Amino acid sequence: MSKIALIFLMVFFGGIAVALFYSGAAAFILYQIVYFLNPGGRWWIVQIPGLPYSFLAACLMLIVLGLNYKKYNELSPWKEQKIFLCLGLLVGFFYLAKLWALDPLLHDKFTFIYLKLIVVVFVAYKLLNSEYALNASIWAYITGCAYIGYLATGMGRNAGARLEGISLPDGSDVNGVAAALVPSGVLLLYYAWLGNKKIRVLCFLFGAFIANALVLFNSRGAFLGAVVSSGLFLLHMVFSKYRQKGQRGLAIVIVALGLAGAIYVTDDLFWERMSTLKEPTSEESGSSRVLFWMTTFEMLEDYPLGLGVYGFNRLAPVYLTEQERGGAVYRSVHSMWFQGLSEVGWHGLLVFLIGLYTLYRTSKKARGFLIETQQYQRYFHLLALECAVIGFLVAGSFINQFRGDILHWTILFLAVGIKVYYLRANAEDASLSENKDILSKSTVKE
Repeated sequence: MSKIALIFLMVFFGGIAVALFYSGAAAFILYQIVYFLNPGGRWWIVQIPGLPYSFLAACLMLIVLGLNYKKYNELSPWKEQKIFLCLGLLVGFFYLAKLWALDPLLHDKFTFIYLKLIVVVFVAYKLLNSEYALNASIWAYITGCAYIGYLATGMGRNAGARLEGISLPDGSDVNGVAAALVPSGVLLLYYAWLGNKKIRVLCFLFGAFIANALVLFNSRGAFLGAVVSSGLFLLHMVFSKYRQKGQRGLAIVIVALGLAGAIYVTDDLFWERMSTLKEPTSEESGSSRVLFWMTTFEMLEDYPLGLGVYGFNRLAPVYLTEQERGGAVYRSVHSMWFQGLSEVGWHGLLVFLIGLYTLYRTSKKARGFLIETQQYQRYFHLLALECAVIGFLVAGSFINQFRGDILHWTILFLAVGIKVYYLRANAEDASLSENKDILSKSTVKE
């Protein structure tokens, strides 16, 4: 048995024990580990029992939640954040869309997969009920990204100017895998900036593997997502008035090291592909995607409630010429926003946008609270989580990731951060104030 197979089995069964007897958060962390290791898509699967590991990890989450539901529900009620209501409504819209979906069988299949993802996110929100659990889950995600980077570094480019063949359980192509790595960049920046020396060394090591993988994947959408998310956070690192003494100098050092590392791992093939971003009229720039996006509006004129999953693909030959389709029969819309619009219509996309808006508004209030209470490290952590969501949204604007796992994980991380840094503190203050009022009234009566 190979070392990786042995390590996987030890981690998997050890994680079950930890989740049952120590911390329920370990169940979701185990789910994350299985997601990135993806034993079903690795060569060492033949060396371990053929079990449905992801399904077992998800069942473990439900079992742990069920055993201590009252405690978890008191600590993490779903109703305290409207994003969960919006995600629940979105699932309902997907099931309703089966009535008019152009491909009911495929729509039903992927709707059920999306339902399972949302269930995992809902349960994980209750299990991740502390700052320690949040950080452990984020590090599980970052470690998974570094593992993908390690695999990519070992394989190298094998399909012309890019790397193909590394997959994740959601079936994403190379662009989807690259997008999954994007949020890790800004999170590594945060931990490298405010962590201790050992954490910084680990951040630079993981960052090197992840950056190299992004170069090998050569995804323009992922490149833009990484630049936007990391750039936003870097601006706050250097110019924010809430940084502590000595943090600006450290931020400049981290930026310099990051730029030096980026220059080292990038090559001519990478920059040649990225240069097409400034040529909107060239075929290589991906300008045909804009045509696909605009075609969505034409389709919705005839199907105002949406087309269902893969509905756009089925209608592509009707609304696009063979030349516009690039010789292919079926084409994808190539954007999470237009994917959502085509699958569940305006009402579905609107609910998703409302959910994102309410999440941002609550996060903004949380950041204001952390500034007032001078919890600046937590303030920057919440800011990094916001930038992680933004980074994936930018990357997802060029690929079909409306139902993507990592998109919903970044939303989950931000929601948990808001909960443990802000909502819980407000609830404790309200409870303390209520107890004081009761005590005061009791004293007056006496």
